Amino acid sequence: MDDAPACAAIYAPFVTEGWVSFEIDPPDAAEMAARIARHGASHAWLVAEVAGALAGYAYASPHRERAAYATSCDVAVYVDPAFARRGVGRALYARLLPEIAARGLHAAFAGIALPNPGSIGLHEAMGFTPVGIYREVGWKMGGWRDVGWWQRLL
Repeated sequence: MDDAPACAAIYAPFVTEGWVSFEIDPPDAAEMAARIARHGASHAWLVAEVAGALAGYAYASPHRERAAYATSCDVAVYVDPAFARRGVGRALYARLLPEIAARGLHAAFAGIALPNPGSIGLHEAMGFTPVGIYREVGWKMGGWRDVGWWQRLL
């Protein structure tokens, strides 16, 4: 859980400065440690370091609670803006996707708050294809927000 404070610090601006995350309050280091433990044990949680600094993280989590969804998961990647456009997100997914496939997962889903051309580009470069849009599914920062969904069979 040594990575929890850095992961929380990377994630916080995605919560407070835009609608990329639908959370309203960023999790603190203790909550992030709980998420790392929970998702790391059930699916996977990876971090990337560049020159000794934590540059980003990616994880998989359950897609839905019903038993028939057990082989599907949601995935996400967050990269510190200081390390953006250096291949960190791609490197994280290049490790995460085979790892979750080896754990028996069959389909990965990524929800992307729109618009977000950078995230769309990353996911499509990693083999995800669009499957639909939830229109006006969340209210954040004074407006309704859409979430697009992308899928990749593992």
